[in-house]
Amino acid sequence: MSAQASVAFDPRVTPARPDLAAAHLRGRVEAARFVEGVEREVRDESAPLRREPAPDAPLDTEALKGERVTVYETNEEGWSWGQLAADGYVGWLPANALGPPGPPATHWVCALRTLAFPGRSIKLPPVAAFSLGCRLAVMRGEGPLAVTPSGHVPARHLAPIGAAEPDFVAVAERFAGVPYLWGGKSSLGVDCSGLVQVALTAAGIACPRDSDMQERALGAAMAADLGDLRRGDLVFWKGHVAIVRDAATLVHANAHHMAVAVEPIAAAVQRIAAGGGAVTAVKRMPRAAATP
Repeated sequence: MSAQASVAFDPRVTPARPDLAAAHLRGRVEAARFVEGVEREVRDESAPLRREPAPDAPLDTEALKGERVTVYETNEEGWSWGQLAADGYVGWLPANALGPPGPPATHWVCALRTLAFPGRSIKLPPVAAFSLGCRLAVMRGEGPLAVTPSGHVPARHLAPIGAAEPDFVAVAERFAGVPYLWGGKSSLGVDCSGLVQVALTAAGIACPRDSDMQERALGAAMAADLGDLRRGDLVFWKGHVAIVRDAATLVHANAHHMAVAVEPIAAAVQRIAAGGGAVTAVKRMPRAAATP
């Protein structure tokens, strides 16, 4: 193997295993065979992406409805191994949560959670529920409802593709009280880096999935003494990240509260330090937003 091919790749975002790899990685990684991927779309409200093809395997992240996935293999047990288009994460998803790509998404869910109804009346039993960040194709409007292939959704809960939230911190604050879930990134459960990713994505800022990736990729490095914090700064510890609300408080999904919580910065820093965790970085995010 050449020197170029021996470069180490992060397995979390590299579709390569000893027995199988994406065709575009030929000559860069070693694998028994290389395959072209097939594009699929998440058709369920969310799909778990697991480390191994088993329902009790660790949850690494979630893919929300409308996300695109490049699938490289589907096994006989009904698991598909592939890579998410949005953040590049690689893992196993239930094959029955995926389907052929549908009409391009025109809107994304901007409410913490919304419901889809089978017809024009909100008195009908809902047929689906979608978390903030899900992507839907709106075919037409019917009064206060938007008609999508998944049902009738309150139009006020949707924003056009291309519209970005002006304050990602306010998006994160909406999740206050949502249960902590390792690997989660929905209104049913979210972890620390999932909260950051969902909030920044809603504001049109591209964001990797895990906190160590975020610490390397996001914002401008600031002094880690916490003496000059402002709204929107990100505070990192090894394996954890929090969002600064103001000079005194932050919001983060954490296992201490087992929920997304708003708490004093000093209390969070003291508690985490008592467990052996020191602040590793403070990153200042840009004010401008791009397209979500």
